Amino acid sequence: MDSAHTYSHLYGLPTTGLRFFTVYGPWGRPDMAPSLFASAMMEDRPIRVFNEGRMQRDFTYIDDIVEGVLRIMDVPAMPDPSFNRNHPAAAISDAPFRVYNIGNHEPVELMTFIETMEKAMGREAKKEMLPMQPGDVLATWADIDALYGVSGFKPYTPLEEGIIKFVEWFAQYHRLK
Repeated sequence: MDSAHTYSHLYGLPTTGLRFFTVYGPWGRPDMAPSLFASAMMEDRPIRVFNEGRMQRDFTYIDDIVEGVLRIMDVPAMPDPSFNRNHPAAAISDAPFRVYNIGNHEPVELMTFIETMEKAMGREAKKEMLPMQPGDVLATWADIDALYGVSGFKPYTPLEEGIIKFVEWFAQYHRLK
């Protein structure tokens, strides 16, 4: 992002960065928790649960990410007139540069996510409880005020609905392989 900001500052090139928060859904990354958990549960293998599942993530369904991208696509970044060079704030700039978070703006505890997946799959996960991983964080979530301010959009897919859609796709995809 620093290079993009530099180009925006030096050349007046409007640049918008987008930060996605724990995206899940059809065709999701196979190395992310939803796919890893669904595969293990289908094959009756244990899932690895770090910090006893007490971490929180802002799980965001893919359709909400797409909608956010489409809403912001035609909103070019503009210099922020409130930027003060004597007291700079990281979230604003006098360059035509902006970063927007796209996330469900509701952190969910990992154990709640697992329970929701168990319900959608109709089976209980075998859980291998592990300590917190080095470098991991207890909670992440998206502050979407800036996104909402320029686009009027807030991601809206409830976890239960998104997980059901993901599990239906996952089961069908793996039957076809």
